[in-house]
Amino acid sequence: MEPLKNKSNNPLDENKQWMSRLPENLWDIPLYNISIPGSHDSMSYCLDKTSPLEPELPVLLSVLDKFVPCFARAIILRWAKTQALSVTQQLNAGVRYLDLRIAHRPDDPSPVLYFAHGLFTHITVKEAFLEILAWLLANPTEVVMLACRRVQDFTPEHHLHLISSLHSVFGPKLCPKHETPTLRVMWKMGYQVILSYDDVIAQFYDFLWPSVPYWWANTTSVNKLIHYLEERKQEGRPAGGFFVAGLNLTEDFWYIVTHLFGSMKKMTIPKLPVMYLWVQTQHPGKSGDATNIIAEDLIGSDRFVSAVINLNSKLILEKNPSPH
Repeated sequence: MEPLKNKSNNPLDENKQWMSRLPENLWDIPLYNISIPGSHDSMSYCLDKTSPLEPELPVLLSVLDKFVPCFARAIILRWAKTQALSVTQQLNAGVRYLDLRIAHRPDDPSPVLYFAHGLFTHITVKEAFLEILAWLLANPTEVVMLACRRVQDFTPEHHLHLISSLHSVFGPKLCPKHETPTLRVMWKMGYQVILSYDDVIAQFYDFLWPSVPYWWANTTSVNKLIHYLEERKQEGRPAGGFFVAGLNLTEDFWYIVTHLFGSMKKMTIPKLPVMYLWVQTQHPGKSGDATNIIAEDLIGSDRFVSAVINLNSKLILEKNPSPH
């Protein structure tokens, strides 16, 4: 079976329209039974080095920032930046799940929202949404899942500001949660966005899907990461549809202290080949040990996106068994 490919002059764009190129016998499979590549902390490529620190950072880092800010900020940025490609470049590369950590900057008196991971981004949530909308308009047969995470501590004002921004930007492209989201349904209805929202307020809006479970190993060891994901698979897929296998390593404060001149990139790059091999052994579908969304750091640094997309070839083979 030939891998699913798209032609492009830019190698990073070869999967730009991979959903529209899936064979017709996969158009009626729910998207939570399809293999979908995602990016972890998708907006961290545009962190603002001069922004306030995120309140969740360890106290000792905040103290270090107070006395030697230039040194502290450089360290935080090296470890907090998990993506180098812009959101448009990630979508062009084939990413269809965006992990959006949304927050309110404490130095901004307005209800305007940003993204955060250690630091805050220099672009606003609304600006990013408009960039995503422009991409969707240029690629009308592609479907994107936007996961609005870390919003549980929002004030009612922040929730209303974010939800109204989402609705005003994406409007009729938002797939309601009562639909079974297959490609055929999405294309027929003009839907392009599945929007999950990590707060109970989602139950009051038809276009807000519930929180999507994210399997997070919280380790710097690639072997422990893969062991954790395999254990989660043995427990069975979460109820309710979509879920994410987080194929990303995570440093803690003491790891940073002992690797002051290291970075998330230096920690992750040597371990990508092992992660890539694990991806190739996975399969989509509705069985309990299947994977759905697989998310990684450093999109574009390896063949991860293509590997996740090509898992759908296994579904094609299921639909078209070889004659005996």
